[in-house]
Amino acid sequence: MKTPILATIALTCGLSGLSFAQSSPATATTTTKSTGGSTAPYTEGGVWVLSMIKTKTGLADEYFKQITGTVKPVYDEAKKENLILDYKILNGEASDPHDFNILILVEYPNMAAFDHLRDKMDPLLTKAMGSEEQRTQMAVKRLDVREILGTKTMREITLK
Repeated sequence: MKTPILATIALTCGLSGLSFAQSSPATATTTTKSTGGSTAPYTEGGVWVLSMIKTKTGLADEYFKQITGTVKPVYDEAKKENLILDYKILNGEASDPHDFNILILVEYPNMAAFDHLRDKMDPLLTKAMGSEEQRTQMAVKRLDVREILGTKTMREITLK
């Protein structure tokens, strides 16, 4: 039963792979030195968690209906509480039968935002999606519609 719970958390909160921590603000300029002794040629920005979703053929709209009442309210409330900066959902064609067709991106201010994130997100999840048991039931239902192919955490950079 833990697998559906983890899948829900990964999808709705972008919580997978969050074992990193950093205390610098999102707009701080990096001071990492390259082998040449100069500062990095970029400024560090927000941190994005990308979830790659593959829906079963013809079920993308069904998936979007499901997450409209669950994921969207969580993200909207997380934005209001400044837990996330933004989120985007991209829909497109898969390049092959093993590729994703939906990309969910959630932007956090910095790596430090992941510290104790689950404790901050749990009340939002409960409010929008019900108890842990209810969330598990929803996650199991989503298994009929989609598969999470993977998640990735990446920092946005701005070249100098």
